[in-house]
Amino acid sequence: MACGSTSLWAGETSWFCCGNSWGPCGSAGGGACGNCQSSAHHGAWPNASANCFSITRPDLCGENIPRRGCGSVMNVRHQCSGATVCITITDCGPRTKDWCGEATCCNGACRTNRVLDLTPAAFSAIGNLSSGKLPVYIYE
Repeated sequence: MACGSTSLWAGETSWFCCGNSWGPCGSAGGGACGNCQSSAHHGAWPNASANCFSITRPDLCGENIPRRGCGSVMNVRHQCSGATVCITITDCGPRTKDWCGEATCCNGACRTNRVLDLTPAAFSAIGNLSSGKLPVYIYE
């Protein structure tokens, strides 16, 4: 898996559980792609497929997010600390339409709209799970 440095998007990320029990997560489904694991550096993207897009509707928040399907690789960088994690898209989400206008800030700069969900393992690589949300830059 090779993580790139071409800017793709910026916004908020949160975390979610999938696959086998791990850390704060009980057993959950394998995600839209069938192979999501809370213990791996995986993520959910709101435009992983046409069906996914119809559920998440990031366009209702003014987000014209490009399609990136199962197996796509992204480099996620915490806006404040600069910490990065390389992830593979294994699920559909978050429901961006439910979080329109929500903002997460640090050092006076904010990111709005939840555009990415990370597994606990991936989120922990760049921030503390107890924070719940982080402002991030996303590269491919």
